[in-house]
This record gives sequence, C-alpha cells and structure tokens, in this order.
Amino acid sequence: MALTQLVVDLLGVFFFAVSGSLLAVRRHFDIVGSLMLGTCVGLGGGILRDVVLADGVPRAFDSPIYLVPPVVAAVVVYFFAHAVQRFHNALLTFDAAGMALFSVTGTLVALTAGMNPAAAAILGLITAVGGGVIRDVVANDVPQVFRARGLYAIPALLGAGLTSLASWADWFSLATGTVIAVLVFGLRMVSLRYRWTAPPAGGHRAP
Repeated sequence: MALTQLVVDLLGVFFFAVSGSLLAVRRHFDIVGSLMLGTCVGLGGGILRDVVLADGVPRAFDSPIYLVPPVVAAVVVYFFAHAVQRFHNALLTFDAAGMALFSVTGTLVALTAGMNPAAAAILGLITAVGGGVIRDVVANDVPQVFRARGLYAIPALLGAGLTSLASWADWFSLATGTVIAVLVFGLRMVSLRYRWTAPPAGGHRAP
C-alpha cells in the first residue's frame, strides 16, 4: 500500500505541475518559469501538509523523486503545449485531477501520522487546494478556490471526508480510494460544466 500511495502521490504532483506549466504558457513565462510554477503547485500542498504535521523534513525535500514530476511536466508542456491546450479547459482538468488525488493521499498521510479523522480531513483539504492557491497567487491570478466558477473546496473536502470515514470504518482500500478520487474529479468537472457554485458570501443578490 505504501508503494501504491507513493505512485498516486507522484501522479498527483504531475497533474498539478502540468496545470502550473500550462498557466505559465498563458502568462508567457519562459521554460524556467514554467518549471518553477509547476514545482510550486505540484509540491506546495504536500509541503504545507508536512509542515503542519511537523514530522521532520517535508517529503518533497527528503525524497528527490518528488522533483521528477514537475520536470517531466515542464518538458511535456514545452513540447506539446499546443496539442494539450486543444482540449477544452485543459488547465482546469489537470488541476481537478491533482486535487482529487491529493484529497485522498493528503488525508491518508495525516491519518498515518496519528491525526484524528476530522483533523485529517481538514489537512487533506489543505493538501488538495494549497498548491493551486500558491500557483495562482504566484501567477498573479485569483485562486480557483475563491472563484465563483464551479465547486472547488467542496469536492476536495468531500474526498478528504470520505477517505477519513472509510479509513475509520476500516473500509479503505485501493479500490475505495480510486472511487473517491473519481467522484471528486467528476464533481469538480460537472460543476464547471453546469456552473454550479456555492452560495455567494453576501447572500442572494437582487436581479
């Protein structure tokens, strides 16, 4: 299970890093900027998680393998940016995939560290959205989590909560985690397609 979790974690880093590199293309960054932005989003959420856990050196710094996905993402986007961007909402799709995976793996890491289920779910949420917030702030953009365009934090929290619940009930397995991640990804993408949003902070506005 540990190896599987590592592979899924690295896959999440890659998906997030691709979203960062695609945003770098939109902002006309050079290849170094693409690599830096991809690294920020790919590793940012996990670093925040590990800092909160205070469990030694963050994994991104302790294990060099975590640096591989951002490099691969930057190279892929450099050579295939136009092909990737032909897909509608490519950036948001990769972002949703990374968020879905991190909502599961981030929660599992927190549970393994001894956090209670509720706290682990919150840390899973932070892991899932943290990198995207860093990416958008660095690129001088409004973070996706704050935009009234589709649901973002809600799917991530749902995924983290279900992961925590499944682990507490001793139901969690690779299949369960996969179903949860697919559910989170699907909810995020459907909310974008049909423009589902959370209620506005100021209540209902007059037409």
